[in-house]
Amino acid sequence: MNSEKPKNILFIMFDQLRFDYLSCAGHPFLETPNIDKIAEKGVRFSRCYVQSPICGASRMSFYTGRYVDSHGAAWNNFPLKVGELTLGDHLRKIGVQSWLVGKTHMQADVEGMERLGLDPDSIIGARVSDCGFDVFERDDGLWAQGPDGYYDEKRSPYNEFLKQKGYKGENPWHAHANSGVDEQGNIKSGWWLNNAGLPANINEEDSETPYLTNRAIEFLNKMQDEKSGSWMCHLSYIKPHWPYIVPAPYHNMYGQNQVLAAVRSDYELENTHPVYKQFIDNKVGKAFQREEVRRSVIPAYMGLVKQCDDQLGRLFSHMEKTGQMENTMIIITSDHGDYLGDHHLGEKGMLHEPSVKIPLIIYDPSPDADASRGSQCDELVESIDLAPTFLDFFGANIPDHILEGRSLNQLIHNQKPEIWRDFAVSEYNYSTTPMAAKLELAPRDARLFMICDKNWKLIHAEGGFRPMLFDLKNDPDELKDLGDDSSYSSVIDSMYNHLAQWSRRQSQRTTISDEKILQARSKRKRTGVLLGVYDENEVPLDQRQVYQGKADIRLEQDED
Repeated sequence: MNSEKPKNILFIMFDQLRFDYLSCAGHPFLETPNIDKIAEKGVRFSRCYVQSPICGASRMSFYTGRYVDSHGAAWNNFPLKVGELTLGDHLRKIGVQSWLVGKTHMQADVEGMERLGLDPDSIIGARVSDCGFDVFERDDGLWAQGPDGYYDEKRSPYNEFLKQKGYKGENPWHAHANSGVDEQGNIKSGWWLNNAGLPANINEEDSETPYLTNRAIEFLNKMQDEKSGSWMCHLSYIKPHWPYIVPAPYHNMYGQNQVLAAVRSDYELENTHPVYKQFIDNKVGKAFQREEVRRSVIPAYMGLVKQCDDQLGRLFSHMEKTGQMENTMIIITSDHGDYLGDHHLGEKGMLHEPSVKIPLIIYDPSPDADASRGSQCDELVESIDLAPTFLDFFGANIPDHILEGRSLNQLIHNQKPEIWRDFAVSEYNYSTTPMAAKLELAPRDARLFMICDKNWKLIHAEGGFRPMLFDLKNDPDELKDLGDDSSYSSVIDSMYNHLAQWSRRQSQRTTISDEKILQARSKRKRTGVLLGVYDENEVPLDQRQVYQGKADIRLEQDED
């Protein structure tokens, strides 16, 4: 690392990228040499869990360094309440800029901002509205249009870009970037899964992933030209998230013969947990139980992943040419996974490994990380660990009364921490879904909690349901639920003890640190409050002087 240059962080997140759809993670057909290169230069964490397997809630945990139960934004479009500190707040405090290029899926707390008089067009208001980042480009990639309007009513910078490039229509995001065309010239929407094998109706260089890569390169050039000091850039790609369609030549790079068999069993359909059964029986689950759907979608998904990797190759090549690799920590991760038919499910949501476990690769350019280059770390890691890791990288103190994760820097530097976590936690609030409605659950009861260690995973379901339990050592594919087997009651009790321990954590006292409390405990108070004193001689002279002396006696005179 060049010590004369400022240290930077490039925090790359893909949307809905499975942990095992990388060649460095063992996928037999998918080649991701550029991601693999970062793994060879850094550390690949094999047991990293998101704090919730849904975009918005997961990302709010990444950005705040706090569990979902702490920050409260438990589902897509649940506002992140005003006052929650984010990466941007922590980094700016130490003089590090915090920038966004891409997606956050953050919903602003408009009512809270109005209550506090925060103008969304002010610098502070804009940061609160954009999850603490200064925005170089925000594009959540959620430009779907239905009978009631757009999913995201904000202006789409990507749509504006496409229109400037000459793509026609009100919503070229759909008509071009996420749809194909049949022989008669009709739009074949990427929402229909049987169109996944068609090439998207767009030049590859104009599709979403190259577009964001171009914007990231523009950002890097700007920072270098302005000699702006240390920064953290969150480069947040929209793909390989659905719609599952990709432009040529990626649309047919992979064939149906390269679709891996679904990880599922008939046993999962027997005595099925009531919550799990609702997800199996929902529309997406039923779709991905069909082999023709998997054979259509998965080659396109693999093409999307391949395009993502190729674009990282462009980005890293630019960084190497401009000397920015030597002082920039690089993180590659995802906000959650994708079932792709495993466990009779599609999309994400439940808490099996394909949904809740994510890739995490960290390259630290400093010499302290030389001993761990190219290694795999099998410790239990959570997405909230990145926020304290970033602060640690810049040499700052970690406010552990606010941030609930743990710095990964010792693991990155091949040092064994004296104390590490015994279990990982994830939460899933499905209160807005049709599954909760069919179960007739109150919103506060439509919640799942996952506790896992290296041997067991327990999923607790609020609402009076039994737990789910998986033996990760002997059943790593999680095909046999042992939650109603009385012979495992001691294991279930042990895992519930972990859940109870986690629930007792200190999470809401964020305005004063342990250090300040300890200082106050030992500090001699001389502010005048004296309690429990029977005799004045029990109090030191310097503390009782203000209470002593001659009285100023004023006698009331009769008016007569």
